[in-house]
Amino acid sequence: MASDYRAADNEWEARYRRGETGWDRGGVSPAVGHWQTTGYLRAGDRLLVPGCGRGHEVVALARAGLAVTGVDLAPSAVAATRAALTVAGVEATVVEADLLAWEPAAPFDAIYEQTCLCALAPADWPAYALRLARWLRPGGHLLAHFLQTGRAGGPPFDCVVAAMRTLFAAPTWRWSAREPWGIDHPNGLRELAYPLDRR
Repeated sequence: MASDYRAADNEWEARYRRGETGWDRGGVSPAVGHWQTTGYLRAGDRLLVPGCGRGHEVVALARAGLAVTGVDLAPSAVAATRAALTVAGVEATVVEADLLAWEPAAPFDAIYEQTCLCALAPADWPAYALRLARWLRPGGHLLAHFLQTGRAGGPPFDCVVAAMRTLFAAPTWRWSAREPWGIDHPNGLRELAYPLDRR
């Protein structure tokens, strides 16, 4: 994602057009069921999915009764999400926008952050973290999936947990005492899932 967003001419749209979408599982992440069974995602909650891609999680959580907003930079991703919602017969808000410039009308109960942070250049992480805090109501949940690449460069960029604890620090954020949940990705990488509470 780049802060000099242009609707039909950006790196991520080009990747969709070339079929270079290795971050896309082709279906819903197992993290969705985990967050539902642990009570972090409940019917009626207002949920944001930044960098929603083709909308697998948007559709699944809208079907589960959440009021979902999905945002993505790439027009092809937005179109795919809207088409998937139509096929599923469920409703959600889908926005084409640069998340480093976009603002919602009201704060959310939860944010499902899975693919956006690791796609951003690390220089943009502090600005994005400030936006995540602003977009969540006090007591809301940031359901963070920190991608572990174990290598320099990107995207995707390595979201080392020590760096994430600095980025999402007190007094704004409270980390859970529980151990992270590891999620293997079909591309061979691994995510560490943490629930963070907005103070």
